[in-house]
Amino acid sequence: MDAQLGLFPDAVAPAPPARVGPARPDPRVFALADSLPPGLRLGTSSWSFPGWEGTVYDRAASQATLARHGLSAYASHPLLRTVCIDRTYYRPVPAAQLRTYADSVPEDFRFVVKADRAITSPIDPEGYGVRTPNPRFLDAAHAVREVIEPALAGLGAKAGAIVFQFPPIPASLLRGSARFVERLHRFLDALPKGPRYAVELRTRAFLTDAYAQALEATGAVHCYNVHPAMASLERQLGLLPPFYQPVLLVRWMLHAGLTYESARARYEPFDRIVDDDATSRDTIAVAALDVLVAERDVFIIANNKAEGSAPLSVANLARRIAEWDRRELAVAAHAQ
Repeated sequence: MDAQLGLFPDAVAPAPPARVGPARPDPRVFALADSLPPGLRLGTSSWSFPGWEGTVYDRAASQATLARHGLSAYASHPLLRTVCIDRTYYRPVPAAQLRTYADSVPEDFRFVVKADRAITSPIDPEGYGVRTPNPRFLDAAHAVREVIEPALAGLGAKAGAIVFQFPPIPASLLRGSARFVERLHRFLDALPKGPRYAVELRTRAFLTDAYAQALEATGAVHCYNVHPAMASLERQLGLLPPFYQPVLLVRWMLHAGLTYESARARYEPFDRIVDDDATSRDTIAVAALDVLVAERDVFIIANNKAEGSAPLSVANLARRIAEWDRRELAVAAHAQ
């Protein structure tokens, strides 16, 4: 007698997703990358954006797939030599996961790591709408345990900078800007020496001479940022001249007049420049060249919400820097 058929036909195992590979850049992009100063590292905020198909990735892939498997392809792009790990801002990431990231990129690639927001928010970020004081605010022991040690253990020599990003904070909440700077100074001074620490502000009132002096005294650097909540990039550069910074770190984050939500709605799927910001691009390029001429490292991170597509913002910025760098070399040669 024929064997009884099963209630379900044999299931066909789904094929594993195709490996995400790097897009094939225009040969001129390779030439552009070769023309840039070696100390310049350009990159983006995270890497898991499906709209980057054809620019960074060779095929369509979901955000989840790119988050898990896209970093190697991202790091193969000739212009992308750094990336900001944004997810660490919302929850600490174990060293083992960071080690997986480090194993996915070339030896000369560097990561910018955002510190846990629990360290930089005076209000508990997990208070679920209840404004309760945050006991971990500027807690150096928490920063060492949850951010610095995992970053160093996981990324090793590929750890470029650890960024302490402070949200917009009413100065009165901390009893004035002077009080904030005092607490920040003590916090930075208590951190282990060696890693590169950067401070990113979103409160104009905190950008003071005392703030600049606190950074200099502790060896930390200011993270220059383009964001509507912050003072203009020109004002930041005026108070803290980039030439005197040990490292230049710039985060080009959000177009003027927009919120993150409105920028997302306006710019998705992040596959083209929508709002060209030549002013910010030129200002960043000048600051970068000012530091590169001193043979110091430069990290510039672009966000999709700055102009519409972070990889395209990076490419346009790279062209601007290369153009002005060649001009400076020509002027120097003529002077000789």
